[in-house]
This record gives sequence, structure tokens and C-alpha cells, in this order.
Amino acid sequence: MNRRTLLGGLFAAASVPALAACSSGITSLDGGGSAGGGSGSSKDGVTIGTANFTENQVLGFLYAAVLEAAGVKTKVRPNLGTREILIPALKGGDIDLLPEYQGALLHYLSPKAEATEEGEMQNALAMALPAGLQVLPYGMAEDSDAFVVTQETADKYGLSSLADLKKENGKLVIGAAPEVKKREVGAVGLKDVYGVEFKEFKSLDSSGPLVKGALKKGDVDVANLFTTDTDIVANKWVVLTDPKNLIPGQHIVPLIADRKADSTVRKALAELGNVLTTADLTELNRQVDKDKKDPEDVANAYAKEKGLTK
Repeated sequence: MNRRTLLGGLFAAASVPALAACSSGITSLDGGGSAGGGSGSSKDGVTIGTANFTENQVLGFLYAAVLEAAGVKTKVRPNLGTREILIPALKGGDIDLLPEYQGALLHYLSPKAEATEEGEMQNALAMALPAGLQVLPYGMAEDSDAFVVTQETADKYGLSSLADLKKENGKLVIGAAPEVKKREVGAVGLKDVYGVEFKEFKSLDSSGPLVKGALKKGDVDVANLFTTDTDIVANKWVVLTDPKNLIPGQHIVPLIADRKADSTVRKALAELGNVLTTADLTELNRQVDKDKKDPEDVANAYAKEKGLTK
């Protein structure tokens, strides 16, 4: 089954509560109130955490905007760090809600997971999540990992796919966020799936100025970026294709603690998920990274423009 095809049939129908009927995703199967609003309550407010890169911060403020419009008090704690920090914080109660990415989250929880299609991944996530956490319906917008080289490097080594990197084992330097060195969708998977071994791994940032600057200067040959990063097109960088599907689909999905997952929160986030597109997300990233606008201002303006807030 193509991973771009939504999961159909009786299993999907049985998994989707009435609220998710208008959404492009399906809900968690976790027993802690995943269907019909559950036993959670947002009356005391919701604290939203975000990872340490632009897009996730924008998403966090978008979550806050639509929840505030629905009458839920929110607090955003941006730029907290990586998933290795955020998930324990969510479990421990320091935050209640987190913008996540289907495939990346699934591989974090279950490194050898084989699901690649959106519906399959959603169900696999529900099974893999720790008790007390659940995923809400995933949205239209998607942002995948990409392994990128300059056009000059592509021409020099004849690179067009991840499989081509094996020809240059021991010669190339990769730059990425530190955690990518130990992730399946990263150096581990590149070696296991494609047999790729790098000369060096340089710990930089997540699709940020450090890794992009290193790629431009030639300090790294391969960079791990995000597909919604407008610098890829602007610099005419080459995204290496993934013929063996190492990189799973990465639709945006809210990860929330059961204790806050009531119907008000579910409905507000589902509405956002049905409006926000990949193109929209790319443009919001550009406004922050290129126009140097504040992530909260960008998120609030978008939510108002789309009629999600007044």
C-alpha cells in the first residue's frame, strides 16, 4: 500500500470516533480516553512544549491560538530541546501537549517499526505510546527529514539517491543535529538500510543556520534538513531520493497527555489540522527564518487569516 494513501476499511472506521470524522487522521487507540473526548479536562489550562527548531515553535503557537479561541487557557514553553527531553517532560507533567511528526515519533518509540503509510503509523503509534499519552488526529501538513547535498557535490560524486552514498563510504562528512547520529532515520538507518558509512559526523543543529552554513561552506558534504525548509529550493540543493523508504511519512500530529485530552481540545486541534497545509507551513517557516518575524506573531496572524481565531 502506498504510504500516501489513507488507511481505509473497517479497521479505520472502527478506530475513528465521531469527532474525527472531519479530520484527515485517526485517533489514538490508547485506553486512556482516546474515543469520544475521554476523561481528560482542559479547564485548568494546557501547557504546550515545543522542540528547538523554528517550525515546531510556530506549531506550538498555532496550537495555543486555536485553543485560546476555543476558551482554553494556554502557556507555551518554546525551544525546550529534542524529543529525548520533551517526551519525559510530557509524561512527567511539565508540559501537556506537543506538536509531533508521525514517522519520527514512531521510530523514537519503536526504532524497528515498519509502518510507512499514515493510517498504519497512527495505529502503530497508539500501540507504542507510554501509558497516559495519546495521539490526536493527524493533519494535512507534512514535513519529512531530507538528506541534502549541493549541486556541486551531487555532480562530483554522481549522487542522486541515498543508495549512491555507499559508493563514497569513508569519504563524506554528514552534518545534523546531535541526536541524528543515533536515530534510525539518521546515521543508524543509513548504515543499516543503505550500507552508508561516513568519514565524520558533525553535530550541528536541526535544519538551522549551523548545518546550512556548513553545507554552503563545504564543511559538510551531506546535511540533514527538513523538506519544508525554503533554503533547499533557494540554494538549488539536491534532496537525495529514498528508494528503500528509510524515511517514513511525517504528518503533523498532536501528542497529548490523557489528562488534558477533552473534546474542546480535540475539536480545536482537528480544525487546525484540516486547514494547515504543507505549503502553508513552509511559508510560515520562511517568515520566521527569512523575514525574521516572531514565531508567535506569525502563528497568530495565520490563525486569524484562516478564520481559526477572531
